[in-house]
Amino acid sequence: MARLRFQISMSLDGYVAGPDPSVEQPLGEGGEQLHEWVFGLAAWRQPHGREGGEVNASTPVVESTLENVGAALMGRNMFGGGPGPWGEEPWEGWWGDEPPFHMPVFVLTHHPREPLEKGETTFHFVTDGIESALAQAKDAADGRDVSLGGGAEVARQYLAAGLIDEMLLSVVPVLLGGGTRLFDGLGALDPKLEPVDAIHAPGVTHLRYRAAR
Repeated sequence: MARLRFQISMSLDGYVAGPDPSVEQPLGEGGEQLHEWVFGLAAWRQPHGREGGEVNASTPVVESTLENVGAALMGRNMFGGGPGPWGEEPWEGWWGDEPPFHMPVFVLTHHPREPLEKGETTFHFVTDGIESALAQAKDAADGRDVSLGGGAEVARQYLAAGLIDEMLLSVVPVLLGGGTRLFDGLGALDPKLEPVDAIHAPGVTHLRYRAAR
């Protein structure tokens, strides 16, 4: 059965983005630090069309996030373009002409828009809620899993609804002191999460949980 797998990098004090995000700093002030552990990895660079890179304890973790995944979900903030209607020249994402997804991506938004094809990736814009987006993604995944990368607001909705089957938190030893917290306002989760593994790597600790069903 296809699973919904969520992964995100988080600061030690629980933030997944810093304060005051902008076009120049989409992850907010200091937020880029949360992803420095992955930028040098060959496993990250190859899907982004870059050569070289290193191999360390994070490599199998990153590779596992790509295995058996047939579609992806993300929120409007992760796709970008600001709030409100898309306008006459709508935003086309942060990833250029060859996004690294290479699969169908379903974007949660309040504003309708025609699908956007960029290289091997097609972005579909879903306006009728998280359950509909997940159903469409699972259908597109054709038996494989669905990946959820964020942002925090959409992830909280899926967590609160009990729809996430596996969660990978990559915890970076920095204190942002402000920004966007992942778990604010969630309360108790049902189904509850049970730990699977903890992997220590340069600049990050990966914590994996699954839903205890």
